Amino acid sequence: MMSIKIVIDSTADLTDEVLQEYGIERVSLKVHFKEQTYRDWVDIQPKQFYHLLSEAKDLPTTSQPSPGEFIEIYKRLAETEQDITIISLHIGAKLSGTFQSAILAKSMLPEIDINVIDTKQATCGIGLLAITAAKAAKAGKTKEEILAIIDNIIGNQRTLFMVDTLDYLHKGGRIGKASALIGSLLNIKPILSLDEEGGVMPVDKARGKKKAEKTILQILKNNYGDVPLTVALCHANCLETIEEFAQQMRSEFSISDIIYCDIGPVIGTHVGAGTWGVIVHETHFSEL
Repeated sequence: MMSIKIVIDSTADLTDEVLQEYGIERVSLKVHFKEQTYRDWVDIQPKQFYHLLSEAKDLPTTSQPSPGEFIEIYKRLAETEQDITIISLHIGAKLSGTFQSAILAKSMLPEIDINVIDTKQATCGIGLLAITAAKAAKAGKTKEEILAIIDNIIGNQRTLFMVDTLDYLHKGGRIGKASALIGSLLNIKPILSLDEEGGVMPVDKARGKKKAEKTILQILKNNYGDVPLTVALCHANCLETIEEFAQQMRSEFSISDIIYCDIGPVIGTHVGAGTWGVIVHETHFSEL
């Protein structure tokens, strides 16, 4: 019988406990603070990262895994089973070169059935896909069935997130200095999303956190109404914010399942503390 293994990269922001529960394998990106390098979610956890970030004079940088790191894990998995297929789910190619590293590794291992997916997602948007795929594999679904489920969710899933400060977007070269300064002075909270190709795009803006939350709720209502939803809420060192938002969602939507996750060091480098997001898709797309 075919064995199906799920591989993710660390930007899926799944904890070690979740990986163990679902038998998911992880390849880590890296965070660099001057001379010190950390493997995302391995050498550094979110709480430690946000403490270091708050004290850092210079913004840390990030780097993708090498093809060799993917080759290592793909070969190790292939050696454990005679008949194996690997489904490798990764951060959107518009956001990182991680997907291309995995593609190159696949090309160097033609003897292994490896399926590399550009999820066009980030953080727990990838995590939701990985958990759903792992559950489907455990339930005995075929590779083709699992890939179809993944494709359906990617086509339906919506990500909305709010950054607390525009400083990180400015430092990362995504907005100009003037926009960052004006936004900060006016307490403007940009509401962002990921487009169909996985690139960051502006959706709306609000003055203050509470108005931003109301705006995001209204966007979701306009898109989903009373349809049962699977939800993931992610946060960068602001758990109370998403717990409050979850209460609002539970009172306004039909929610089949909801998970919470910390935004990890790599994604946190680019959005900063105080960022939070909601990822949703219609539950029937992930039903097994």
